[in-house]
Amino acid sequence: MSNKVIKDEFRLAAIDIGSNAARLLIKNVEMSGNEIQNLRKCLFLRIPLRLGMDVFDIGRISDVREEEFVRTMKAFKQLMKVYHVRKYRACATSAMRDAANGKDIISRAVKNTGLNIETISGDEESQIVYDNHYRLMSGPGNFLYVDVGGGSTEITLVCNGKKVFSHSYNIGTIRMLSGKVADGTMEDMSDELSQVFSSHDRISIIGSGGNINKLYRLAAKEKKLDAILPLSDLEEWHRRLSCISVEKRMEEYGLKPDRADVIVPAATIFITVAKSVGAENIMVPNLGLADGIINDLLNEI
Repeated sequence: MSNKVIKDEFRLAAIDIGSNAARLLIKNVEMSGNEIQNLRKCLFLRIPLRLGMDVFDIGRISDVREEEFVRTMKAFKQLMKVYHVRKYRACATSAMRDAANGKDIISRAVKNTGLNIETISGDEESQIVYDNHYRLMSGPGNFLYVDVGGGSTEITLVCNGKKVFSHSYNIGTIRMLSGKVADGTMEDMSDELSQVFSSHDRISIIGSGGNINKLYRLAAKEKKLDAILPLSDLEEWHRRLSCISVEKRMEEYGLKPDRADVIVPAATIFITVAKSVGAENIMVPNLGLADGIINDLLNEI
């Protein structure tokens, strides 16, 4: 029998409202004094709202998707009640930032759900995910954190534990599917990264987002991988998936509809970044914005 005495136990929640999906993450926290004794996931729920499909096409969120968004937020609120969540934070990112009616929609959603929902900037989004991965990048060496979302890609360079570069690019999977990434934008990102990182050797990439997690799991089914996805394997899976239809991707690899279409543009972005900085591997720790939000909440306790 354990002699450990838990002085406090509670739950925290994060709501990540992205361009492709809305996510609810609830974690249970066990504290002894000021020390965290245990942190475990209680619930993770992902709803493919695809707000970016409207925003990157017509510049605003449609009435239909607004209704689905509000309905989802109401469901998330009830789940947080069921799980007795002590504290939460709800953050909307790229699609809501870019939507002409984004502020109005957030205002109506707050009124209809009672949730405190905020739209965060690309810089704050990048900072949250950077802080969440800091322990992986705190040692000696050059680490490039890359988070590919539906509307934007957040990139941060850490050299010997110090952040030296951070930028949010309006290049994301839903934007690419919608044809709303202007000609030359990907090349401009690649050129900028090549120039910034030309003086840094042996860069290790840390990848974040549902697509790189799925690509890693696909590759890991065929060979033993230890949380590392070689660029050569990523390129092979990009080739395999690119040459078949979305329906075939679902049939052959068990991909969900809202994953089967965005996984190829996501692979394209990761490959472009890796080649631009001369990286041969991508670390895949399976952590995202929602995890970072909860870590921020923990730091406030």
